[in-house]
Amino acid sequence: MSPTPSDAPPTGTPGLLGRTAALLLRPFRRRGRPRGRLVRDLDDVRRERDRWQGHADSYERELSGVRLERAHLLAWLAALHPASAVLTPGPATGPEGGHRLSIEAGGRQLTWRLHPADLALFPHIPYGRSTALLVDGPQAPDQAAHLRRHTRLLAMEQLLFTAPAERWAPTRPPRRDDP
Repeated sequence: MSPTPSDAPPTGTPGLLGRTAALLLRPFRRRGRPRGRLVRDLDDVRRERDRWQGHADSYERELSGVRLERAHLLAWLAALHPASAVLTPGPATGPEGGHRLSIEAGGRQLTWRLHPADLALFPHIPYGRSTALLVDGPQAPDQAAHLRRHTRLLAMEQLLFTAPAERWAPTRPPRRDDP
């Protein structure tokens, strides 16, 4: 059996064709300089990615803090309105589904979505079934306007129906020439 070309022992020197191909392909070989530039560019891109990831992580931490503070304020507001506060399951119930907090204030039902992780803050609120259309959307600006009006009315009521507090006369800082 004769050896096949793949079984043939390699020769130490390339033939004329090999040398010619090497000479023609020499300009296309990778040199140290462009590769070093690519490595520097890759390092720059990685640093930029890490910088933006740091911004994203910071944003996520701040957003989580704001969400938790909002949940605490809503739990407090619900405790102030125990007669009308009700939790209702959201449209997508389950582990990822949220609930809604409904409170009647100023003759109008106000609703807020609750994150599932925040439900532990609302053990004092009874569950109920939804009786109104609970949709975030066009209602949200109306709800915010209603909250502003209601807050203004409560503040005016507080000013009108409470006794004025004793006013302290402003004290003047002592002058330098006073002993």
